[in-house]
Amino acid sequence: MRRKQERSEYLLAVCERHDRMRSIARAKRKTSKDVGFWSGNEKEAGAKRVSGRRLVMKTSLSWIKAYVPGLDVDAQEYADAMTLSGTKVEGYEKLDADLDKIVIGQIEKIEKHPDADKLIVCQVNVGTGTVQIVTGAPNVKEGDKVPVVLAGGRVAGGHEPGQKVVGGVKIKKGKLRGVESCGMMCSIEELGSTRDMYPEAPESGIYIFKEDAEVGASAISALGLDDVVFEYEVTSNRVDCFSVVGIAREAAATFRKEFTPPSVAGTGNGEDVNDYIKVTVKDEDLCPRYTARLVKNVKIGPSPEWMQRRLASVGIRPINNLVDITNYVMEEYGQPMHAYDLDTIAGGEIIVRRAEKGERFVTLDGQERLMSESELMICDGEKSIGIAGIMGGENSMITDDVHTVLFEAACFDGTAIRKSSKKVGLRTDASGKFEKGLDPNNAGAAMDRACQLVEELGIGEVVGGIVDVYGKKKEPVRVAFDAGAINGLLGTDISKEEMLSYFKMLDLGYDEAAGEIIVPTFRQDLSCMADLAEEVARFYGYDNIPTTLPKGEATAGKLSFKLRIEEVARDIAEFCGFSQGMTYSFESPKVFDRLRIPEDSPLRQAVEIMNPLGEDYSIMRTISLNGMLASLATNYNRRNKNVRLYELGNVYLPKALPLTELPEERMQLTLGMYGDGDFFSMKGVVEEFFEKVGLHGKEVYDPDAGRPYLHPGRQADIIYDGVAVGYLGEIHPDVADTYGIGERAYVAVIDMPEITKRATFDRKYKGIARYPAVTRDISMVMPKEILAGQIEEVIEAKGGAYLESYALFDLYEGVQIKEGCKSMAYSIVFRAKDRTLEEADVSFAMEKILKALEDMGAELRK
Repeated sequence: MRRKQERSEYLLAVCERHDRMRSIARAKRKTSKDVGFWSGNEKEAGAKRVSGRRLVMKTSLSWIKAYVPGLDVDAQEYADAMTLSGTKVEGYEKLDADLDKIVIGQIEKIEKHPDADKLIVCQVNVGTGTVQIVTGAPNVKEGDKVPVVLAGGRVAGGHEPGQKVVGGVKIKKGKLRGVESCGMMCSIEELGSTRDMYPEAPESGIYIFKEDAEVGASAISALGLDDVVFEYEVTSNRVDCFSVVGIAREAAATFRKEFTPPSVAGTGNGEDVNDYIKVTVKDEDLCPRYTARLVKNVKIGPSPEWMQRRLASVGIRPINNLVDITNYVMEEYGQPMHAYDLDTIAGGEIIVRRAEKGERFVTLDGQERLMSESELMICDGEKSIGIAGIMGGENSMITDDVHTVLFEAACFDGTAIRKSSKKVGLRTDASGKFEKGLDPNNAGAAMDRACQLVEELGIGEVVGGIVDVYGKKKEPVRVAFDAGAINGLLGTDISKEEMLSYFKMLDLGYDEAAGEIIVPTFRQDLSCMADLAEEVARFYGYDNIPTTLPKGEATAGKLSFKLRIEEVARDIAEFCGFSQGMTYSFESPKVFDRLRIPEDSPLRQAVEIMNPLGEDYSIMRTISLNGMLASLATNYNRRNKNVRLYELGNVYLPKALPLTELPEERMQLTLGMYGDGDFFSMKGVVEEFFEKVGLHGKEVYDPDAGRPYLHPGRQADIIYDGVAVGYLGEIHPDVADTYGIGERAYVAVIDMPEITKRATFDRKYKGIARYPAVTRDISMVMPKEILAGQIEEVIEAKGGAYLESYALFDLYEGVQIKEGCKSMAYSIVFRAKDRTLEEADVSFAMEKILKALEDMGAELRK
């Protein structure tokens, strides 16, 4: 009983609501003569709401399917797939979510309710039979075809316009004042919409279908409510997706379906629009393109039902055929349009210019606005008639009395539109699109589409030709295509042919001869190889890209090989007591004289700095010694003892002067010291470093280095594999005096790139020797000119397979040795890995060594 009472109360409320709605509609009634328009303006055209800086993009699934005929997916499947392919769906709304079991019924008989003056009893044919429905609607009559929700069905609900019961209201059989009612006839509000979106609906009462409506068919489908509206999050660089065509192209590529955009044929009579109107663009930087066409003999009326349904599905209120076409094209192509009454344009001329300072202008919403010189205006021969890209003027608005319409489709500078919109305090759907930076080539296509619709709908006569002011035409961009590079970037193994198939689906061209992708102008976001890789990734499927580790040593969780070598250099230097220093790469040309470098030396060919701090910092250094010696001198003058410094820094060697390319930058390890230590101490540091980076004692020291800044008898070039990898020695006394160093100073400079080429961290394990070693000591007298390195070369060459090691343990020069000679004693160790050596094995090797040494001029000391 309680449920029946609730049901009766709801139906009575519905009857009372029809009366209230009729009075509300009368209060809000407005004639079409009050309406001017700029497509995309909410007040004039009922366009979508623009909030802050965010422009909402919506499309209905049925509109998308019109351009992707093979698309057969449900709402959730569509949303998921589009989001994964890069067109993010923020949400969607099923227009019939709260509607169920609603059919088209025809009223066959109407009788008065026996117990209620405001109620009537209707016999309604619903196709499968006749049902009795009690209603209070005042606008129905016999023969009308109306939407009927059958018993058990659901309607949107709500007792006032704008109110809605989530999930709908379920309709059951019941009695109204004692008369049985098996269902309910619906108003457009009870179907979840409003009269704004269905202007043919009555001001109050039940919605009436046209006479050709099929009885028993779905009323939801007939009204276009069996649709889904999707809302997208579109990034600002994808201006092509602020249109239904752009979204449809993405949907076709996502679902691998054929994309069939609107087919636009030529329009216009034999006249020339240039005979009617002249266009002058004075500020081409703010208006790169302006197109205009003319329509004569305009007939204002309602737009066709299919157009009204598509506009209503995305939240745009249908107004009339002319307004609806401009809004339709704006949604379809993403190109806002504007229309002027030609009779209000003075002098038959359009001038696009900046506003005059202090100019006042009344826009279509009736507001007077103060303009500045930064705003772009659309003017005729006498006055301003619109704020470019934002809103038209009240003085050129379209009324029902219009006879000739001038269509405008232009492209304005996005930044300028955004600033102007903010300054005048007026932001419309059109300005929201313009400020993204539209494709100027799209303006002509949108204009042709609008004129085609004008002819198809019989609105008027399109004048032939087009006024097209287009300064520098925007051309397609070419981007180099390398399938291997894209696979390397993505970590995939996609074939070139598959990548090209993705590009083809997106209307990207391919120049096989040049190996370039031709990017159409509507894709302003594609400009480099990484952009192409993104296109491949999103249509291949982000979820299909395998997990791979990043390539390259720097991203593999360790230092690069070069940096590891430099790290070893720091460790060795600091272990040996050196402190790190850092000196300027900028130096004075006077450095070369201080270091006694010859005038013809390549080291004097230095890179000069164009804007130096001063003469002392006017060239890039070609040798690293100046900074080190200056630092040693500073420490010496401050009475610091036993100073040891090192630096890792670049020298800059030009390949040619004047510069034609960047100079070569070579990292140098520079060691400098004074106090405790000598030439051999510095040599030991160098050898320790070489040992740690895998250069195992194969370096040779050439005393004939001939470096003028080093002591002539205490210097050597460091030779490895026949290449000089550095040098070391004592600073020449004259150079030391020049820098103010009062005692012997020693330096070593190692060229790190040469070391890095030859270094290795590979180590081989050698087991502990199982067999005993055999040691032989020899003492040789030889001329002083023979170097220890020469002796060691002989030992290595003649020692044979069993030679394990050797070491110099004595060096003697004195009265017991003849003049001009010296005595050197070596300990030589032999060992076999597989057996104990016999005397014959060792004696044979020693005889070869002694024979070779004697040939050099050495004698066995007795």
